[in-house]
Amino acid sequence: MDKTIASPAEAVSGIPDGATVMIGGFGGSGAPIELIHALIDHGAKDLVVVNNNAGNGHVGLAALIEQKRVAKLICSFPRSADPRVFTELYLAGGIELELVPQGTLAERIRAGGAGIPAFYTPSSYGTDLAEGKPVAEFDGKHYVQERWLKADYALVKAELADPHGNLTYRMAARNFNPLMCMAARHTIVQARKIVPLGGIDPEQVITPGIFVTSVTEVSDPQQEEVLNRAEACYP
Repeated sequence: MDKTIASPAEAVSGIPDGATVMIGGFGGSGAPIELIHALIDHGAKDLVVVNNNAGNGHVGLAALIEQKRVAKLICSFPRSADPRVFTELYLAGGIELELVPQGTLAERIRAGGAGIPAFYTPSSYGTDLAEGKPVAEFDGKHYVQERWLKADYALVKAELADPHGNLTYRMAARNFNPLMCMAARHTIVQARKIVPLGGIDPEQVITPGIFVTSVTEVSDPQQEEVLNRAEACYP
């Protein structure tokens, strides 16, 4: 039952080429920078990545894309504060993009975790994003059918964890992380602190350990925005 792993490098060492990987975060909030950088060092390529955006600067997800490890990106905001890496690669035909409205992205991930293969939403009806998708009418309004999103792996940043993988999150860093834990076959977590069993009040647990595969402690996690202000690059 002890799911603790010694390091981010060891935690991601089993991710193969071609895997579908969900990466938590809303911009830099809740983004598991250390796990992403460990994945770069690991060398897995041809990945399908699900994230809210396309990364910023030359660290984290942007660095993973810059190293040409991502074959396809499924996201809501490919153009964010500093999306040069993704934009240049996309315009050159080096990466595929599936654009998904943000609420639809969250619901597709939630549906994947809940075992719901499809649902209907009014978002994107009448736009290019709805092209080729089934449309149905309910109570006089048109809705687009969207399919669930599931992944082989999820990389998640938590605030506290215990050895069984029960998790809490720090304020807005919660964002997509709990949903992705449920939608992935294997969930890899970096936590600011791993506490002993019983160290988290059960009423405070956001993600139960049943959804977590492994946990590694990163006591002083890096923040994407701070790294970008320092013009950092990885590797």
